[in-house]
Amino acid sequence: MPAGVPFSKQPTAQLLCPSPRIPPDKKQERSTTSPSILEDCFLPFFSWLSALILPDTINNKKQTNLIHLFFIITPKLSCRFFHFLKFMKTKQISTVYSNRKPRKVLIYILLFFSLSFGEVEKNLPNIIIIITDDQGYGDYSAHGNPILKTPAMDALYNESVRLTDFHVAPMCTPTRGQLLTGLDAMRNGAVAVCQGRSMMRNGIPTIANYFSESGYSTGHFGKWHLGDSYPHRPQDRGFDETLNHPAWGITSLADHFGNSYFNPYLNRNGKKEKYTGYCTDIFFAEAMKWMKNQHDENNPFFLYLATNTPHVPNWVDEKYSEPYKKIGSYNGVEIPANFYGMIANIDENLVDLDHFLKAEGLKENTILIYLNDNGTQSRMASKIFNAGMRGHKTEMYEGGHRVACFIRWPGGRLRHGEDIDALTQVQDIFPTLVELTGVPTNKIKLDGISLAGLIGLETQSAIEDRKLVIQYSFQETSGTPWNRAIVLWDKWRLVGPHQLFDLRKDPHQNRNIIHEHPDIAIAMRNHYDRWYDNIRTDFEKERYIHIGNADNNSVTLFASDWVGGYCDNTSGLINADASGYWNVIVEQDGKYEIELRRWPKETGLALTAGTKREGNRQLEERFVVDNLGARPIHSATLKIGNVDETVVINPTQKSVSFTIDLKAGKERLETIFSDRLGIPLCSAMYVNVRSL
Repeated sequence: MPAGVPFSKQPTAQLLCPSPRIPPDKKQERSTTSPSILEDCFLPFFSWLSALILPDTINNKKQTNLIHLFFIITPKLSCRFFHFLKFMKTKQISTVYSNRKPRKVLIYILLFFSLSFGEVEKNLPNIIIIITDDQGYGDYSAHGNPILKTPAMDALYNESVRLTDFHVAPMCTPTRGQLLTGLDAMRNGAVAVCQGRSMMRNGIPTIANYFSESGYSTGHFGKWHLGDSYPHRPQDRGFDETLNHPAWGITSLADHFGNSYFNPYLNRNGKKEKYTGYCTDIFFAEAMKWMKNQHDENNPFFLYLATNTPHVPNWVDEKYSEPYKKIGSYNGVEIPANFYGMIANIDENLVDLDHFLKAEGLKENTILIYLNDNGTQSRMASKIFNAGMRGHKTEMYEGGHRVACFIRWPGGRLRHGEDIDALTQVQDIFPTLVELTGVPTNKIKLDGISLAGLIGLETQSAIEDRKLVIQYSFQETSGTPWNRAIVLWDKWRLVGPHQLFDLRKDPHQNRNIIHEHPDIAIAMRNHYDRWYDNIRTDFEKERYIHIGNADNNSVTLFASDWVGGYCDNTSGLINADASGYWNVIVEQDGKYEIELRRWPKETGLALTAGTKREGNRQLEERFVVDNLGARPIHSATLKIGNVDETVVINPTQKSVSFTIDLKAGKERLETIFSDRLGIPLCSAMYVNVRSL
C-alpha cells in the first residue's frame, strides 16, 4: 500500500488530547517551547496523576506551591500537565480517586520527572504560508519565463528547498482545504468552488486549530474560499485574527457589491471595513503589523497569507502592467500585461516582507512556504511559457495541478538551494510542519505525509514509493468515480481511466500509451478503486451551516454556499435563474426571523429591480435601476422543517421576512421567488437568519 494513503474506514481526524483554547488576551502567557516526545510518553501518567491531585490540591496552598515549583522547573512537561489539569477541571471529570486526599509522594514524583526529563528550552519557529491565486508553475522568471520578471521570487527560489514535482488541485478551494486539513478534498468535503461543496466538514481540525492548541498565535490574511457563514469562516476554524474577502474573490457574489481591488471593503474578524490601497498591498501590510505585534509579545505565530491575485479581474496599477504592455507580444502571443503586473506587485510585496523579517530579527527562525493554488489562469501566459507542460487552471493535465513550492528556514538546516524531484502534494505540508516544529502529534491521521526527512540537510531520507489521487468537482458535484480524477505514480499520469502518459518521455502529455503499458494502467486503476471506496463515505457526509448559535445570533447565507445551481459570480446574481438550498443545523428551539433578498443590502435595490454596469466595474456609489437583472418576482416562499409559507410581495420591497418557530436539529432551508403565474424564477441570493 502506498505511503500516505490511509485506507481505514474512518480517518482519525480529531485532536485526541486537545489542550484548552487559550483566550487571545492570555497569549503572552503561553509557552514558547517545543514539547518533546517524552511528554507524549508520559501523558497517560500525567492524566492519572491529575485525577488524584486535581480535586483537593488546587485549594491547598502548600501543595499548590509545589505544583508551581514543578511548573517553573520544567515548562515543557508542566505545560502539558497543566493543560490536563485544566481540561479535566473544565469537563468536571470524576474518577475513583476523587474522594481521596492527594499524597505528598505524588507531588515528589512530579518533581522527580521534571528534574529527570527536563530539556533545554528552544524557541518555536514561526511559520508563514504564502499561497498565490492562479499563478502557474511557468509564471516565474526563475523557472524560465522569458518575459515575466520576478526578482524577489527568484531570490526566495535560490534560498529555498524546491519541490519540483509538487501537486495541488486544479482549482482553488480543494487545494486550500487540503492544505489546511492534510486530508484529500473528497475526504474533507471541500471539493468545489461553490454549490455547497466549498466548505470543509464540521469537526475536522485545521492546521490553524492544531498550532493554536500548541501555543501559536494564528492569523489569516487574504483569500479564504472555504465558507462564509458560521461555523465555516476563518475565525471559526482556528484563526485568532483574520482579514479577508468573501467567496472566491473581490467582486464575487458574496462580496460587497461593486467592490474593487483598490480601496476595497474587507472583513476584519467578521466585521466589514473600508480599507485604503491595493488589495495585495493591504494584506501584506496588515499581516506584517500582526506579526510585529506577536513578536513584540513573544508569541510564536502561524501566518496564512493567501493573496487573491493574480486571479481575475485583472486589475492592477499601471506602473506594474505598463512594462509588459510596452513589449506587446511574444512569438505572436499577446502578453497578458495586467496578469503579469499583478504578479510583479506580489513580487514587490515579497521584498517588503523580507526586509521586515530581517529588521525584526525573524528571518532566521521563520519557516516560509511559498506555493500556488493551481495552474495559471491566463491562457496567454500558458502559451508564452508553461515550463513544457500541457494544461492550465481547471484542467487535469500537468499544467493544471503541478505548481511551485519553495520552503525556506535559514535556521533549520534544510536543503536550501536544492531541487527535490520526489512526488509530493499539498496535503504533505501539514504533517511536515508538525514534524519540523516538533509540536506533539496528537495522533492525527492524515492523507499527507511528512517531508521533513526528505528536505532536511542532515537526514535526506527518501519517501516510500507512493501513488496519489487528485479529484475535485467543477459544476457537476456528484463525486462519481473518475469525474475529474487523475492518478499520479512516479512519472506516470493516468488522466481519467483511459489516458496514460509517461512524463519522462512525453512531458507535454501528447501521446496516450495506455495500450502499451496495460500493467501500469491496471495498477493505477486498482489504486484509484481502493482509494475511492475508502473515501466515498466521507464525501457523502453533509456540510452544515449553523443557525441559532448563542454567540453568532445573526447568520447570512449566500447563494455561493447553497447546494444547487452554480452561482458564485455577479453574473449569476444578475441572471437570477439559479436555485438551491442550504443544509443547516438549528442549534436551539426558538423563534427566528428569516429575511430573503434578491440583491445585497448595500445596493438598496428592490426585489424586482435591475442594475447595470459601467465598463468592467460595477457602480460603487450609485445604482441605476435598469432591466439588467430585473425579474418579475411576485411571491416569495420559505421552506424549512414544518414551515412552508408563501407571501405576495410589493414590487418596491427590498426584502421579505418570515417570523417562524423552529426546533433544534438538522434541516434544509429552501427559498423560491416566483412570478405571477407561480413559475419559480430563482432562489433568494442572500438569506439572513436571526434568532429572536
